[in-house]
Amino acid sequence: MSPSALLVIDMQNGFCHPDGSLPSLGLPLADVEAAVRHTADVVERTRQAGDPVIFTRHVYRPGRADEGANLSQLGTGLAEIDGLAAGSWDGAVVDDLGWTDRDLTVDKARFDAFLWTSLDPLLRGLGVEHLVVAGVVTNICVESTVRAAFMRDYRVTLLADCCAAQTPRLHDLGVEIMGTCGFAEIATVAGLEAAGDVAGRSAA
Repeated sequence: MSPSALLVIDMQNGFCHPDGSLPSLGLPLADVEAAVRHTADVVERTRQAGDPVIFTRHVYRPGRADEGANLSQLGTGLAEIDGLAAGSWDGAVVDDLGWTDRDLTVDKARFDAFLWTSLDPLLRGLGVEHLVVAGVVTNICVESTVRAAFMRDYRVTLLADCCAAQTPRLHDLGVEIMGTCGFAEIATVAGLEAAGDVAGRSAA
């Protein structure tokens, strides 16, 4: 059994709360309430099991110089309302997950949570070999991070019912790609509960 950690990607108010910046711009995530609810359960159970829980936040510093040319040209309108600003309510982890400033948290400014962050040395320092992944957006930041984890030789289990995308189809496509290409083992909270371990240690 390899040391495991739960990685919760970008479950922030800006993405997941009805008053967040992305929903206010007409870009809500389908079924996100269920994904947050399932993830909250997994976070609690993982903590009880004594395994690490790591949160990521996609945020930008004042002036948004770290947003970069490509992201700023996507035309979402996020910059105009200063969405996902570092230190803002919009950029904070949703209350449902019970996050505190004592939790292990990695801030990022790109889709891939490993790119230019401390995530990899943090995981190595914890001795983690197996990542159980939840979060948003399934086919963007989640998939980018899962691919990066695979290329760094982590074993990955994706909790599909703990993820959400703008449409069910985009969610399903992201899950299918990650599973079919072998980047992650696809699981659900219900499946792991049936196997006796929602923290992911049931994976082979």
